[in-house]
Formats: sequence, structure tokens, C-alpha cells
Amino acid sequence: MAKATTTRKRAAPKLNKKEALKFYHDMLLIRRFEERAGQLYGMGKIAGFCHLYIGQEAVVTGMQACLKEGDQVITGYRDHGHMLACDMDPKGVMAELTGREGGYSRGKGGSMHMFSREKNFFGGHGIVGAQVPIGTGLAFANKYKGNDNVSVAYFGDGAANQGQVYEAFNMASLWNLPVVYVIENNQYAMGTSVERHASETELYKRGISFEIEGEEVDGMDVYAVKRAGEKAVKYARSGKGPYILEMKTYRYRGHSMSDPAKYRKREEVDDIRSHQDPIDGLKEQIIAQGIASEDDLKAIDKDIRMVVKEAADFSLESPEPDPSELWTDVLLPVEA
Repeated sequence: MAKATTTRKRAAPKLNKKEALKFYHDMLLIRRFEERAGQLYGMGKIAGFCHLYIGQEAVVTGMQACLKEGDQVITGYRDHGHMLACDMDPKGVMAELTGREGGYSRGKGGSMHMFSREKNFFGGHGIVGAQVPIGTGLAFANKYKGNDNVSVAYFGDGAANQGQVYEAFNMASLWNLPVVYVIENNQYAMGTSVERHASETELYKRGISFEIEGEEVDGMDVYAVKRAGEKAVKYARSGKGPYILEMKTYRYRGHSMSDPAKYRKREEVDDIRSHQDPIDGLKEQIIAQGIASEDDLKAIDKDIRMVVKEAADFSLESPEPDPSELWTDVLLPVEA
């Protein structure tokens, strides 16, 4: 019988300088990029849907540190942070958000549908939970080809209730597929709290009936994420089958830019920001351990702000797609 265990928050580890500063840089890049994307949306430069990742940066940053070249990532629509963590160019990501030719999907995918085969990032998917069976298919391909690559499929607490998720769990367990399922439990499925939409709120237990190992992780602590991620990825890569990680995290903004988030109190958000913010938490550890000074970290922030500004400028200067692009990458019926 598969066991469902809980990873407790541990004392701050002795940090490796290079790794700690990379984690800080990568999480802050996501934060500043998303803040700028929110501004551009408010200015009418980004149309359609836009779901920001602010508050959840530790999850994808910690998980990405566990992967090797050839491993694949697939996610849902809160995806910009995943793209940046996969080392996709911020200019190309922002240009796609603004619907420009310089974007990763040449301006046709927008916020939810951009990809990078070069970076093994397979989307960005707008249909809730649809990425989970696709991520399972990537794992099937890895096993079929006989390589040792692992696929990581991210989805949220709301998507955890979708039927195709359980079909994917069943096949992944039945065939011992090398896939890690990462449930980003940010406490609210759109505007509905976990307690109201899930009969079993400990989502890492959802794989028990399929004999899938799972554990709960402090998703606001990048090192807790990395520790759990390394364990899960090693498990899947060794041929033991799928693994579920429930990342307990939090989003500071609404579900999307059109969501005023009136279903929760401002005090709740402020309390999480003040006591559990992943970037501030790491910053405190870095300074306390003498790895870098406040001024050093301010310099990193300054550099990141410039990168984000350049990405925003590039996105607005890039031309809109030629109308002929409407007919590319479209499957048309074959005439009889």
C-alpha cells in the first residue's frame, strides 16, 4: 500500500552561496516579471486572460533545480513563472503576452499557450487539468524510448478534482511511468477555497488508491521544495513509477487579472506576505549567513528590473503578426 507522508518545515540549512543567490535571482526575476505583466495588462497592452504567479515562485524554482537536460515540464495557465524557470527568454515570453511577432508562439498563443521545444517546455494549457494526461504521455514516451528522462506535470488544487487526472494516475502507476505530479495548492480554485471544493483536503493522498507515493511540502520554502523534488525525481527516474508532491503555496493576486479576490480578507494575504513570503524568507537567510549584504541583493534587484524593462520594451516594439499567420500551424481538413 502506498504511503502518504508529510514533509515538515525544517531549520534553515547551511546555504551554498552560488545556489542561494541563484534561487534568489530566479524567484525575484519571476516576481518582477509578473508585476510588470500585471502593469501592462492594466494599460491594455495584454489582452485576454492573464494569471500571475506572484507568491508561488519557490515551487517552480526549487523543482527546476532537481531536473537535468532532457527532462520535460508541462503546466496549466499560471505559467509565466514556469517559462522563466525553464530559462526561456523574458523578451520572448513578454512579447507573446502582448501578442507580438517576437513571442514564443509568434503572438498567437498569448498568456496560456506558448511552448519551447528547445527548453523542453510543453505549455501552457488553458483547459483545466488537460496538461496532466499530456505530461503522462511525455513520461510514456520516455519509457518507450528507453531514456532516463522524467516529466514534471504541474497542476492546481482545483484541477486535482478533474477526472482526466485520475485516468492519468491510473495509467502512470499501471505502467510505472517516470512522471512527477506537482499539485500547486495555492488554497483557492478560482474563488473557491480547498475546504469548500475538496472532500479530501490533503491532496497528496489522492494517489493512494493508485499505489502512488505522495507527500506534502512547504511550497513557500525553496529548499523544502528542492529536498522533496530531488526525492521524487530520483524515485521516478529509477523506474519506480510516478510520485505526487503537494506544494502548499499561496497566490497574492486574484485567480486572474479580472478577479478582485473579494472572497478572502486582505488580512489573510498580508499575513502570508509578512511571515511566509518565499523571497523575503530566503533573503533573511542569505543575510543572516553572511552570503550577501542588503546592498548586494539590491544590486541583483536593480539588474533584474533592467532585464524586465528590456523585455517589456521589446514586447511593445515588436510588430504584430502578419495576417497570414492566421493560416499557419492550423490543421485543415483534407479534401476528398
